[in-house]
Amino acid sequence: MIFASLARLPGGWADNVRIEVENGRITRVETDQQPQAADVCVDTLLPALANLHSHSFQRAMAGMTEYRMAGKDSFWTWRELMYRFTATLTPEHIEAIAGLVFLEMQEAGYASVGEFHYLHHQPGGTPYDDLGELSARIAAAAATTGIGLTHLPVLYSYGGAGQVPLEAGQARFGNTVDRFNDLVARARVAVANLPADCRVGIAPHSLRATSPDDLVSVLSAHPAGPIHIHIAEQPKEVVDIQAWLGARPVEWLLANTNVTPDWCLIHATHMTPDETTEMARSGAVAGLCPVTEANLGDGPFNGPAYLGAGGAFGIGSDSNVLISLTEELRTLEYSQRLRDVARNVMVVGEGSVGDTLYTGAAKGGAQALGRGAGEIAVGELADLAAIDSKAAALCALRRDQLLDGLVFAAKDGVVTDVWSAGRHAVQSGRHIRRDEITAAYRSAMQSLMASL
Repeated sequence: MIFASLARLPGGWADNVRIEVENGRITRVETDQQPQAADVCVDTLLPALANLHSHSFQRAMAGMTEYRMAGKDSFWTWRELMYRFTATLTPEHIEAIAGLVFLEMQEAGYASVGEFHYLHHQPGGTPYDDLGELSARIAAAAATTGIGLTHLPVLYSYGGAGQVPLEAGQARFGNTVDRFNDLVARARVAVANLPADCRVGIAPHSLRATSPDDLVSVLSAHPAGPIHIHIAEQPKEVVDIQAWLGARPVEWLLANTNVTPDWCLIHATHMTPDETTEMARSGAVAGLCPVTEANLGDGPFNGPAYLGAGGAFGIGSDSNVLISLTEELRTLEYSQRLRDVARNVMVVGEGSVGDTLYTGAAKGGAQALGRGAGEIAVGELADLAAIDSKAAALCALRRDQLLDGLVFAAKDGVVTDVWSAGRHAVQSGRHIRRDEITAAYRSAMQSLMASL
């Protein structure tokens, strides 16, 4: 049992809450209780967020791309540096990096991750003897850390809009639809060894990295979700897709594909008002990665119109240049304020911005990963995060201000405990296997740096 002095339940804040968890799910929620001797006692309990979009391997290159060269840096120049970096990574590196990334996510308050996994083959593009070798490494990192994993093998067939051939730097990503289907099957074998809350979805990388016919084929082969796709991240991408397919990326996808609540459209940064409204009505989740979107110069999401149309959203750490749940949420709001020259933007009507951001991201992230979580309620997965409301950043706040304080004033260090489907991986602010995982990461980085 878990006892919380205060908990954010679906109906609002409640005092002295005892929660029973069996087989990873919440089976009882009682208020106005007293703690029992065997209870795990925490201060303030929240539904934990899902990190819905991660490329874990990119964490190891954080800080390596912030030097301005001659000319104008952009997402596309960053991408070339990333391609060169991937050529150095071994399966051992990838597992160690993912282990550290997943640990950092849990210590920041995330209970689960959607790993958008497109690094499949050896340098040069030759498949490993086991086509699913690198998916198995991601699954191994999830097993070590205990995080809830939605593994998303990526279909990446072309180097650009119009079925342009892959570049040399993209060779490790490339698959035909048939080989991709084999890869997904191998990923399912690897993930089957994880706890029952973990699963495999699919991720057509983007419209520019696939084709209409290939998209139809892969969706037919894998009709059940989750389905994630990069969409409309950069203006050049919008222009290229419009020139090729005769419509903007979001416009084309909604008109030509059955986009349902199983879908997560990552970034969706550049949309018209009509696209924004129609995407919200589809029930799909907008996968927003505000720190990475700021780092790469993507631009801000059209938040107010999307929320006003009832759109679902969640957050992810994408390139993992910084893993911080609170920073993602506040950057999302601040990007709106900077664009609109206004305050308190990401809320419909009146109300708490922090509460809207946190609870909205909790529900939307769980939906995007197919987890059946996002609230502290009977039947939901026990994806839970505890914070210390007595921390300096929060101690002066009323309970109805706590989520505002968490989003705008606190750092992730206020997180004391995290459960992933009932697995209590973070205790007293620290992952229970931190020393082992960080030592493996440091060893891998020494090997990696020696090879550069």
